[in-house]
Amino acid sequence: MLVKITLSGFVKRTLNTDALKVVIKSTGATLTRKGRSRNWVLQANNQQIHHIINLISQAGEDSWLWVGKKLYEYKPKLSRAELRKIAKQDAFMTVAQLTLLTDCTLIDARTVLDEIEWE
Repeated sequence: MLVKITLSGFVKRTLNTDALKVVIKSTGATLTRKGRSRNWVLQANNQQIHHIINLISQAGEDSWLWVGKKLYEYKPKLSRAELRKIAKQDAFMTVAQLTLLTDCTLIDARTVLDEIEWE
């Protein structure tokens, strides 16, 4: 499911904006300017939003953090199927690792890992 997020004053509020655009577009998300205004629109799915947040936090560029914070507000909760897909990528994933990676609740992580274990 694609989510549209408006980033007001995107260029004015960030340093190294071109590098940030490359980071965002590398995830497959779409970033477009809204007409002739200062506003930009980011279109991304759940996984792309998670990936962008992780990349921004690792980049070490302080002016990009507001974008990560804005995305975190709009970050949709992962479905059980998406959690299962992520958990199946690592056969030895723990509850703590899954919750840290996906921001899901402990109950959701335990349920998904138990379902996978009993398959």
